[in-house]
Amino acid sequence: MALPAEFHEIAKRVNNWGRWGADDEIGTLNLITDEVVRAAAAEVRTGRRIPLALPLKEDGVQAGLIPGRINPLHTMVQINQELFGPGTVACSDDAVTMGLQAGTHWDALTHVSHSGRIYNGRPADSITAHGRAAFSGIDKAAPIVSRGVLLDVARAKGLDRLPGGHAVTPEDLAEAEEFAGTTVRAGDIALVRTGQIQVYLAGDRHGYGFPSPGLSVRTPEWFHARDVAAVANDTLTFEVFPPEIENLWLPVHALHLVEMGLHQGQNWNLEALSTACAETGRYAFLLSAMPEPFVGAVGTPVAPVAVL
Repeated sequence: MALPAEFHEIAKRVNNWGRWGADDEIGTLNLITDEVVRAAAAEVRTGRRIPLALPLKEDGVQAGLIPGRINPLHTMVQINQELFGPGTVACSDDAVTMGLQAGTHWDALTHVSHSGRIYNGRPADSITAHGRAAFSGIDKAAPIVSRGVLLDVARAKGLDRLPGGHAVTPEDLAEAEEFAGTTVRAGDIALVRTGQIQVYLAGDRHGYGFPSPGLSVRTPEWFHARDVAAVANDTLTFEVFPPEIENLWLPVHALHLVEMGLHQGQNWNLEALSTACAETGRYAFLLSAMPEPFVGAVGTPVAPVAVL
């Protein structure tokens, strides 16, 4: 089924193809300049560090909704092995097989395509089984360290968690921004809290994925207007699921990754950060969220840390 006219109209309004040149592969990460990072460092007041990643484990967030995206399979490949002979220092090693987007992760700009294209107008068939992502693989991403802003949509509404199926609107984001008492600036990384991760933390993997609150197809224009560098949230699907427009699947993914060149993250645990921000009354911080540089990968695990 062809994408509807509504989608293409939004795509035209948020499109960044060519904005940073025909050869650009990192999109809105170009907005994280040295000046932006210096300003982000000034947000550190106490040095308190809050981890935002879920533990990587075999009973992780993946419950079969997305084929092939398996939770980590962790294997010991040697245990106390004396590699250099009896009585020498013994070593233990392990290995992991997992979907790169199984846990807390970044989507690369090549994670989705539409109409045969990926970011900056390149052909989607440049992604191959053996060559992987020839352009805009996650290894091309610039260091993702910037000012983070928590848009705590749930807390701004006086809720612990948004109801399943709630589409987070631009109005919701503006309300959360006002609640935070700060302004989202160019080069910032926006973290949108719905509270949905609580469902997974309570042990319901299936309920975590469906139904889920998430971003509305209207929100890319809000992020585009503010020149946000990246966006992450605390859900499996990132956008509202089931979709708000019948049979229009993953439109926010397509608008962010393909049209805008905006990296997005899922399965971020924002609960401790929400509590800390509420306690201090400060919703901006230094955020370090470096992607693992798997060459040609269309996504990667990340262990982000907010420094208050």
